[in-house]
Amino acid sequence: MSGLSQSNRRVIVCRVVLIMALALASVAAENPAPSKDGQWLRPAKDFASTRYSDLAEINVGNVKQLKLAWSFSTGVNRGQEAAPLVVDATMYVVTPFPNILYALDLAKPGAPLKWKYEPKPAAAAQGVACCDVVNRGAVYADGKIVYNTLDGQTVAVDAATGKEVWKTKLGEINRGETITMAPLVVKNKVLVGNSGGEMGVRGWLTALDLATGKISWRAYSTGPDKDVLIGSNFKPFYEFDQGKDLGVSTWPPEAWKIGGGTVWGWISYDPELDLIYYGTSNPGPWNSDQRPGDNKWAATLFARKPDTGEAIWAYQFSPHDLYDYDGVNENILLDLTLKGQKRKVLVRPERNGYIYVIDRATGEVLSATPYVHITSTERVDLKTGRLIYNEDKKPQLGKVVRDICPAPPGAKDWQPAAFSPRTGLLYIPHQNLCMDIEHVEANYIAGTPYVGANVRMKAGPGGDRGLFTAWDPVNARELWSVKEHFPVWSGALVTAGDVVFYGTMDRWFKALNARTGEILWQFRVSSGIIGQPITYRGPDGKQYVAILSGVGGWAGAIVAADLDARDSSAALGFVNAMKDLPDQTAKGGTLYVFALP
Repeated sequence: MSGLSQSNRRVIVCRVVLIMALALASVAAENPAPSKDGQWLRPAKDFASTRYSDLAEINVGNVKQLKLAWSFSTGVNRGQEAAPLVVDATMYVVTPFPNILYALDLAKPGAPLKWKYEPKPAAAAQGVACCDVVNRGAVYADGKIVYNTLDGQTVAVDAATGKEVWKTKLGEINRGETITMAPLVVKNKVLVGNSGGEMGVRGWLTALDLATGKISWRAYSTGPDKDVLIGSNFKPFYEFDQGKDLGVSTWPPEAWKIGGGTVWGWISYDPELDLIYYGTSNPGPWNSDQRPGDNKWAATLFARKPDTGEAIWAYQFSPHDLYDYDGVNENILLDLTLKGQKRKVLVRPERNGYIYVIDRATGEVLSATPYVHITSTERVDLKTGRLIYNEDKKPQLGKVVRDICPAPPGAKDWQPAAFSPRTGLLYIPHQNLCMDIEHVEANYIAGTPYVGANVRMKAGPGGDRGLFTAWDPVNARELWSVKEHFPVWSGALVTAGDVVFYGTMDRWFKALNARTGEILWQFRVSSGIIGQPITYRGPDGKQYVAILSGVGGWAGAIVAADLDARDSSAALGFVNAMKDLPDQTAKGGTLYVFALP
């Protein structure tokens, strides 16, 4: 630029700076950080289910100084899977059965109790809960805390007073229906799904009016199109998901009525496309010989309009699911540049062992990459969209088929991952489990187990049963991974301080460098952690990190439910893989809150 005048140089420099700024702005705009917000209003933090906080007071440089600020006993020593909520200066905590809701005053030292609400769910619900009496949390909206009870009811509680606003019964425990999921509120609709796929129930997602609790619509997962809310606007991307009344024709006669497909996992929402996304669970029974066909719409991802429930597209992850792989995991909504093209995608670490990147407007699978050792299937055919099973590992009636990987809890079960727009990485808590399985005949009796399989789970290759993995969704590859002795059954949290948090079943709460995986800090709590960590800004302006400890869930049922370690079939075969867990943890139910000194 030596031959240019000073004014021309300034113009060129300004243009270069502008181009660079626009380029950086474009990258940031793909996945913008949330606005400065120290609250935590829903379990996933945002509608996109990123579980990312832009708080950065706690960072890689000082996280090693974290100290216990205060703790709170829930008084319920079962599996604590919920994420606490923080609204203004109050924290809300939901327990497992009996589903007590606590409000804690963050403006006072030690956060004393403001009030508690006890819904008193029916005790009989405990007898039909498949895999511990857990609850995955509440949601705040319009001055209300809304959550579900194990006996199939949704309640709204006044956030200020703890008084019940409304309570609506949605399920029947006599049929085996329970509710363990955290609801999501979208456009004044409370979205709730049922549990009970192992009891031969029929899955559904229901929308209730936030103000009154009245049912607005219900979309079943099986049955005729009118019940599934499939109409003229339903346009699945793949041919095998196209056709009329597939929720009936892909089942034996009447089998869809007891076919599972429950909705006990996570829901995400894209306001621009005005679509909610959620998955359905396994078909029933596990014995797949008793249900020939693709078994629509179990193990399926749905995109629906929240106002009416109308289905816009669907994609079945595991047609004719052979292994209880379900399809209920979280859907993380991101805008990524793939092969030079900006795409609105849904990223999903699925139980069947593949991480899917899906166009969330159309349902096209852009990639499906293994992230654990897989023997049960060969691949996902990106042309047809179908999961290709390994014929040598198909379960059989009366014959034990060995070394099927992953096991029924999948490569990752309910425990939610987190995504950082700063690192561009997905942080996945998951497991490394395989199984031996034998199919047996299942007989349906309402409200009793409808499974039809003998299962023995065991550690996968290498012997470590848990993993915490950082994954690059653009390049579809692992960046780093930390091995854990037991399945990592807790959720993940990542922050703008480039710190990622998770807990272990042997009682450690850990903070890692989000870029390298280096363990920066850990604290041993009183019981194994299967909860969802959160972070918030307190009334004093400081950043805090909170986690519930209390071992349980399907993975920790051996401890929470006092199961006999000698019964390798207990907890649907999970006990066989967890016989040493009672040596490492005890029951618990304590909230821990940490801060810098």
